[in-house]
Amino acid sequence: MKKIYFLFLFWLTLSSFHYSQAQNIKANYALIKGKSFVQSKNYYLLTLLQNLPEVKNFLSNDAVLKNITKQKIEALNNVSKQCQNKVSCLTESMQFSETEIEEISKRLGELYTENNALGKLISEHLIPSGTYILTQKLSAKEQLIKAWEQDARGINFTIGVYVAGQKPNYPNIDSISFKVTHKSYPQLLGDLHKTVQEESKNANLFFEPSLTAALLALEINEREQVADFEPMASTVNKLAFDRIKTINWKAFPYSVILVPGAGPEEPEVALSAGGMLRCRVAALRYFEGLAPFVVVSGGNVHPYKTKFNEAIEMKKFMIEKLHVPANAIIVEPHARHTTTNMRNTARLIFRYGIPFDKACITSTSKSQSMYIQELNLDKRCEKELNHVPYRKGKRLSETEAEFYPLIEALQINALEPLDP
Repeated sequence: MKKIYFLFLFWLTLSSFHYSQAQNIKANYALIKGKSFVQSKNYYLLTLLQNLPEVKNFLSNDAVLKNITKQKIEALNNVSKQCQNKVSCLTESMQFSETEIEEISKRLGELYTENNALGKLISEHLIPSGTYILTQKLSAKEQLIKAWEQDARGINFTIGVYVAGQKPNYPNIDSISFKVTHKSYPQLLGDLHKTVQEESKNANLFFEPSLTAALLALEINEREQVADFEPMASTVNKLAFDRIKTINWKAFPYSVILVPGAGPEEPEVALSAGGMLRCRVAALRYFEGLAPFVVVSGGNVHPYKTKFNEAIEMKKFMIEKLHVPANAIIVEPHARHTTTNMRNTARLIFRYGIPFDKACITSTSKSQSMYIQELNLDKRCEKELNHVPYRKGKRLSETEAEFYPLIEALQINALEPLDP
């Protein structure tokens, strides 16, 4: 009995912490866009540092951080002659060194107080946004430092992949657009480096030169899909978003039916045969009244650099061929894997004000449904996302299974810049 009692207390403690996390995060918190959705969705702390005037002034006037900024700009200006268009040398000059990351971490920790501009940033933005939720067991000061380190290493990752040609997590679909070994590439890289210099010469914040390099790298690689269709609540999802507040949720057993995308391998094919069949199964469940909304999820994934978006093509098919109403379809057009089909759907459920404690269902092929529910998707989520963004429910059929969204889904993954 004692063992059962202590296990119950342990579960209760975890549940209480999870509930307190959810309470601190605000569904109606308005994420700040900043200069671009590419930046804000990847590096939200840095976006806040740039766009909150009190914080920006506080940091740009700090002598230590000003000196770091000055040194970075000087290094960029001097390194062109030293590197002589060597790819690795130019790449490293645009990244943060570990010494720089540590120095900035130390200084941010020294500057932080609960009641100053950084303290307000944490309490009024970082915590309510949920974008760094996996650090919320830490003190506010430690959350600030960890968020900075995550963004810095995310920028280094982006530059490493889309400038130096290092392997991303999924090379077949996410690799650099250029042949780094081609004789013309060093010249292009030299031009990129020069542009970073020009755009950073008046930088006031310590991270701006490297941030500029990362954003330009994504731009020239045509890898800015994370910003596609944003802000979605007023574009591709407007009809469905406006309908959400009219729903009597008690009338439905589930909140949404999630259909994960299935990309074709042929460049000229807009929607794969598998994608069509998944849509048909989900449409049956919709017309049976299982949920008021269908979420179609999938980005521009297969084949490499395809012009077709899985979610958009699935929505077209469901409206035109299956007669599902447009205002019943929520588009999630960024996911590149099954892990992020689940995570991004959980995010939309939370951000759109859909009941977060209500069960959802996945409706897909028999093999993928088995993978999601019974095989190793949760282990893959732990490995790639550092958390599992959903909790499993019961299996309903060979093609449907329940899941519950979890608040950890709001965590940014800075090592996947095409869908963080």
